[in-house]
Amino acid sequence: MKDRKKNAELDQATLRLIVATFAISYVSLIGLLPGLKVATYQPIIFYYAGFLVVSLVLRQHIISYPGVFALRRVLGMVHDYTAISVGLIVGGEATLPVFSVMVWVTLGNGMRFGSRYLAIAASLALLAILVIYQLTPYWQAQPFMVLMLVAVTILVPGYAHILLVRAREASEQATVANREKERFLAQASHDLRQPIHSIGMFTACLRSSPLGDYERQLVDNIDRSLHNVSQLFRSILDIYTLDSGKVSAKLDVVNLGDMLNEVAHQNVAAARWAGVELRVRPCRRWVRVDATLLATMVQNIISNALKYAPDHPVLIGVRSHAGRLSISVYDQGRGIAAEHLPRVCDEFYRIRHVRDKDVEGVGLGLSIVKRLSQILNVQIAIVSRIDRGTTVTIHGLEEVSAPVRVVPKKALGESLLKGVRVCLVEDDQNVLMATAALLERWGCEVQTARSAEGLTTHCDIIVADYDLGTVANGLDCIEGIRAARGWDVPALIVTGREVDVVLESMQGAEVSVLSKPLRPSELRLNLLSIRERRMSIP
Repeated sequence: MKDRKKNAELDQATLRLIVATFAISYVSLIGLLPGLKVATYQPIIFYYAGFLVVSLVLRQHIISYPGVFALRRVLGMVHDYTAISVGLIVGGEATLPVFSVMVWVTLGNGMRFGSRYLAIAASLALLAILVIYQLTPYWQAQPFMVLMLVAVTILVPGYAHILLVRAREASEQATVANREKERFLAQASHDLRQPIHSIGMFTACLRSSPLGDYERQLVDNIDRSLHNVSQLFRSILDIYTLDSGKVSAKLDVVNLGDMLNEVAHQNVAAARWAGVELRVRPCRRWVRVDATLLATMVQNIISNALKYAPDHPVLIGVRSHAGRLSISVYDQGRGIAAEHLPRVCDEFYRIRHVRDKDVEGVGLGLSIVKRLSQILNVQIAIVSRIDRGTTVTIHGLEEVSAPVRVVPKKALGESLLKGVRVCLVEDDQNVLMATAALLERWGCEVQTARSAEGLTTHCDIIVADYDLGTVANGLDCIEGIRAARGWDVPALIVTGREVDVVLESMQGAEVSVLSKPLRPSELRLNLLSIRERRMSIP
């Protein structure tokens, strides 16, 4: 709010200079009209020149000392109305158009700074009219004109005040509604994450069971439907998070090839369902970027390609130009008509054709990509030809050198989890059962709990939900086990809350945080990574 007011005052000061320049030009020109003398208007020109100098000093003061200074604003109004009064008193009938500047000053201060300043400005304007009337014979000879100017000075700001009050009330109502929406979405997202997360875990358990062809096809259909729901859910949550203004880039040095391969790996099943051969060209480049935001952008672009270019190959490649890298996703689908290209990044915009098959989604994918590109300071380009395909490119990634010490990743298999003792803490019974069953499928020895009471301390890894009721949260459980063991047992929090909120509450605790709904492959990868780090400690 403070920044907005500071900028508004600076804008008013800048416009003051522009209007003063036009006023000097006008007064200079009217002296050249037939029957009028330049000498009559020279005092006004000299005064306005001084007015410009003082206005420049005032503007510089606003820049040097930003903030809300009521006295400075009132002095600015007095400065304006004095200059207007001088022009109207000295210039007489010919300078009457300068009165329009008085209306602008009154409304400008009110609209920028609020009803209180509008009342002050209107009062000063009426005082200026009274002074001009007393000192100008022409005005004294035109009482009805003066009455009209007084009416304008009262009625226009009065109506503006009504509009300001209504706008303020509407803004307050919108703020309350947004808060209610945020609370609802926060609670709804937590409640929806749980069943989606548990269904994913149960499906992974079923898939690893001995099934017949028919049963496996049923599981595949469930998995596909769950994938579509998860994609839609993630898109809605992404838009909600972006609207909240809580997203910022956390830059790090990232292996671009590894990141693209990981995103492609997460889309193997979706590509198979779409009949798409998804390929990534080998890449050994490193970039400075927020890996999570960039991965979300690439994921949304790939999802669009799988939806709208089924049964056609999709290629992900990287190009270099002038020290910057570009990621391109190429498909050979039906393409996008030229008239649709300017709007494909708009929220909820979808291209419909007659007899099109139904496509999952609500038209948020590319709009999320566009908004994330602004946060990462990169550019998005979309090139498409009908019946030839579409290329979506992320331009402007900063290329950097690889870190001095790069430890190559070892091939990690599920067998490394065999015998790992996992303490699983989760208050949702379905999520607890599904996760425990999945961990046991991977060979883990699982000890479960629904709260901080009766926790086992003999474990190699802790996996905990964050919200466990009013007594203790997941971090409390982790700290309790670590205190009992006397060392920092590796821990993982899987939460239905926003990850940033959980990270802030942890105050630097050495715990990994993942967001529900979580793919089984993501959970396994993180457990293997924790296991590998633990094994590498002497």
